[in-house]
Amino acid sequence: MANARAVGSGSGWQGACALASALLWLCPLMLRAEPEGATVDVCGKPAVTGKIFGGQNAPDLRWPWQASLLYRSKHICGATLIDAYWVISAAHCFQKSREPSDYRILLGYHQLQHPTEHSRQMTVYRVIVHSDFNKHYFMGSDIALLQLHLSVNFTSHILPACLPGPTMKLPLHSSCWITGWGMITEDDFLAAPFQLQEGEVGIIDSEVCKMYFQSPDSSSSEYSIHEDMFCAGDLMTGKSICRGDSGGPLVCKLNGGTWFLMGLSSWSQACRYPISPSVFTRLTYFSSWISEKRSTSPNPDSSFAPPQDKPPILSDFSSLGTVHKPSTCTTLVFSQTFLLLLISLRTL
Repeated sequence: MANARAVGSGSGWQGACALASALLWLCPLMLRAEPEGATVDVCGKPAVTGKIFGGQNAPDLRWPWQASLLYRSKHICGATLIDAYWVISAAHCFQKSREPSDYRILLGYHQLQHPTEHSRQMTVYRVIVHSDFNKHYFMGSDIALLQLHLSVNFTSHILPACLPGPTMKLPLHSSCWITGWGMITEDDFLAAPFQLQEGEVGIIDSEVCKMYFQSPDSSSSEYSIHEDMFCAGDLMTGKSICRGDSGGPLVCKLNGGTWFLMGLSSWSQACRYPISPSVFTRLTYFSSWISEKRSTSPNPDSSFAPPQDKPPILSDFSSLGTVHKPSTCTTLVFSQTFLLLLISLRTL
């Protein structure tokens, strides 16, 4: 997870971009409506609560649904526990293989180098990648479900995040957070002991977000924001997703203090200054797909589950998954920055 600290070179367009980002952060065009639907009592309620400032190591017990997706014993992506048998992640994390035996899920980890008595390694019974992934437009339908061989025992260190219903929306000033074990800049790995990182982010209007991903050819819409995506970030301090954060959660506190999984880390520009918004898979869009796949996939017979190995001590991050990046995108030019300023000022 990137937290940009670099200072710009002083070019005029970078200063204008920073000012536009600041104004945009102060008055984001949030989705307006109250959440709907009941929640399961156990989900979305960690043992640790209260205000935590972003851009730092996450405290233990804060995000008990956070999972690590291992591919052949190496961390490649983030993931989220959503119930006793199911974990959710990004479709693009499964481009090397869709064979369940190639993957493991780590739960109850805070530092990947230091598993505890609360940590678990789970084998994967079924991998379900959305059939429309990347077919109709760049990174569309970037979502996958993993069914586990055995049921997860919930503890204070392992709890599911709540799933939103199809009509749930984010009210103004929602508190949303991204978490992961990804790289801290485009070139720097997270240092040992690989402690979970967190950052508070704001939701950014999709029409504004699209301006960050325009290609030099104005007629091209290859890299754009569609209805199954949304944008978020902290453009003032530079928090964004980075390599290794793919598939990880964006959660928002709704319904009087319950954490809902609203997004999955999907794609972004390079995680370096100046930071652009990060793009997330919109979970409300896939609510029916998730329900259908879970309801038509019976829980496996536990007597046929393979041995559940001890939680590993991770030290090799060389196989981190990629947060996909548009190859021809440009950062904001001055005319776009000026338009952003006008849009932002109208919301004051």
